[in-house]
Amino acid sequence: MDASLNKRLNDVKWGEYKIGDLFEKLTVTKAIKENVRKYRNKEFSIPVVYCKFGDNGIMYWGREGEFTTFENVISVVYNGVIAAGKVYAQKQATGILAESYFIRLKQHKASHNVNLYLATVLEKVLYPKYSRDYLATWDNKVENDIIVLPTKNNKIDFDFIEEFIAELEERSVAELEERSVAELEAWLRAAGFEDYNLTEGEQIALKEIDKLEYQIFNVEELFGKSTRGKRLKSVDRITGSLPFVTAGETDEGISAFIGNQVTVFPSNTTTIDMFGSAKYRNYKYGADDHIAVVHTQELEEDAAIFVTSAIHKSSHNGQFDYGKNFYAKDADELNILLPTTGGIPNYSKMATIISAVKKLVIKDVAEYANKKNRIAQQVIAK
Repeated sequence: MDASLNKRLNDVKWGEYKIGDLFEKLTVTKAIKENVRKYRNKEFSIPVVYCKFGDNGIMYWGREGEFTTFENVISVVYNGVIAAGKVYAQKQATGILAESYFIRLKQHKASHNVNLYLATVLEKVLYPKYSRDYLATWDNKVENDIIVLPTKNNKIDFDFIEEFIAELEERSVAELEERSVAELEAWLRAAGFEDYNLTEGEQIALKEIDKLEYQIFNVEELFGKSTRGKRLKSVDRITGSLPFVTAGETDEGISAFIGNQVTVFPSNTTTIDMFGSAKYRNYKYGADDHIAVVHTQELEEDAAIFVTSAIHKSSHNGQFDYGKNFYAKDADELNILLPTTGGIPNYSKMATIISAVKKLVIKDVAEYANKKNRIAQQVIAK
């Protein structure tokens, strides 16, 4: 940060403001679930906010003109297992499906940078306070909460906020470029991926991948009954070192690291969240009641990763959402396609394919890192 802005940050005055005095809640005609889609295309191109953690709260896409949209506003999620209290700055025209609402400043036409700052400040107050059991609704709740903002002459210092966010963006790009090369190379060395050349067996496996024979298998018959996690409220979580898995894509669904006495699931297993999203876990973890665990721990790691991909393909097709959750019983009923030899799953072949894919990905990353390093060195030399 340049000296002048850094000095201003040290000298800035702060003031407390009641949220309801600054913001107004907007009235909207909401989107209808039957008329939206999970994925964006030319027809369904308008983002629609739901009670989602991450992705700016956007879970669906709708058609223009079918619901109210606002641009350059702030959305607040008031309900959700892990999303209640999340706040997002919406730059483009966006609609609401449910469990959320829009707010905007009453007496100042905020830029997107200002809204980014305000969303961060609002979330710092709202997210720790509200939950599925104590909803972040507007009337007599959020509107009465207090936030702290830069102040000048007894008014919010919007000029400082604009400059501060612009400077952060500029610095972030430069620092990420500088750090990325060193971090990627360090990661490659630590993971032992300097040698990413394919073995003869891996080369053959990739060449013959289209010749594989597949059969349908039931998940319960392969791995036994799946296990369901147990609910642990945010307010009851004790800080610790055990990853606690909940529904969501951000941070692979890990919402906290806990020290509570909970069921510890083994590494090398597969989790499926309430939306049907499957993820491989190579570490021990706890899980809430919206997580099903498939017990693949007896498989070789790369084979388990292959199986996880097959499970995800079967479970994550848009058939599960907030209205219809995925549970452990659904995992037991899943049928998946796997390569076979003699009518039984060929886990050795699966492992070889995943090993080869890993090496190809690592090769691309390493070559990218080397290219960035060469460019950086050329720039420094000039």
